[in-house]
Amino acid sequence: MVTCDGEVARDPEPGALELEVTGTRITALGRGLPRDGRRIVDCGGRLMTPAPIDCHTHLVFGGDRANEFEMRLDGVPYEEIARQGGGIKASMVATRALSVDALVTASLPRLDHLLAEGVSTVEIKSGYGLSVGAELNMLRAARRLGQTRPVRIRTTWLAAHALPPEYAGRAGAYIDEVAIAGLKAACAEGLVDAVDAFCEGIAFNTAELEPLFDAARALGLPVKIHSEQLSHQGGTALAARYNALSADHLEHATAADARLMAEAGMVATLLPGAFYMLRETVMPPVQAFRDHGVPMALSTDCNPGTSPLTSILMVMNMGATLFRLTVAECLLAVTANAASALGLSAETGRLRPGLSADLALWDVTRPAQLVARIGFNPLHARIFQGDLQ
Repeated sequence: MVTCDGEVARDPEPGALELEVTGTRITALGRGLPRDGRRIVDCGGRLMTPAPIDCHTHLVFGGDRANEFEMRLDGVPYEEIARQGGGIKASMVATRALSVDALVTASLPRLDHLLAEGVSTVEIKSGYGLSVGAELNMLRAARRLGQTRPVRIRTTWLAAHALPPEYAGRAGAYIDEVAIAGLKAACAEGLVDAVDAFCEGIAFNTAELEPLFDAARALGLPVKIHSEQLSHQGGTALAARYNALSADHLEHATAADARLMAEAGMVATLLPGAFYMLRETVMPPVQAFRDHGVPMALSTDCNPGTSPLTSILMVMNMGATLFRLTVAECLLAVTANAASALGLSAETGRLRPGLSADLALWDVTRPAQLVARIGFNPLHARIFQGDLQ
């Protein structure tokens, strides 16, 4: 049994451990627990962990961008593809064309693939509608997914993802008229759990994003940020000023950024799928995060262009092979630290009495077997809120 509770992601005394579940909650953990009146489930020597959490996804979208993959293979940089109307703007056109029902239908196979690997909790961002109505529809679809499948969905308002053509040269107006106005509408409808933004040369700068983060604070919503992915724009420092839940990507982050994140209590969410697909060469400052005690999460960044990935197990392998994380760090990165990146530490991500009984039972005996294999799904059973799936 791997509790992921504390700094180490393993139990130092494996074997004969027992976990008690009452209703939806873990109620006891240890050895020799009372058995009277309890249904006993023998796990047969398998490995038990908290159910994985995918804490950064763009899972709801329309269309396909495989053509851009071919363009990148021919040497066209991602920034140039975006400037030519590809990237996020291409997904905008396809996403705006779909109804809420159609968005749900398109997204369900991606969600089901994550659930098949034991995932209990998925964060889903807007960000491909880039108009108030289309952004709201994305989050309506995300909420619907949580009603369609046994999964915990956290929704994030990411209207500040790119500037649509109708607002070319008017970033300030877009932030005010779409990102902030739409956020208020989403909040009134109960559609949003957090606010995110893309701080990058091809997106928005820190001065443009401050009013959005001020609006989030006024509404009582936590913030997150896509920052320092392609260049260093200062987004991480901005997010730290707002005590953000996390900063994500972070390839070009510095040791100074790591210090600010530690002081703000932020999580560093690393996204090796995008790093791999874009063939990046600058790695996130993993050692600086370790040195400053910044928790590291890993996530699929599931999206149609730069990380068309729906395997949390593959993400752990990528975290180890590309970013040199240890096995223990990889497991914590998709459980306890991923929960922290969503503000859910008091709800899930660890095996601890009082938390939700979100468990994964694996046909392996050691955590390293979850991280080392590629294209291998050893899930034996998924338990969500105490319900054996």
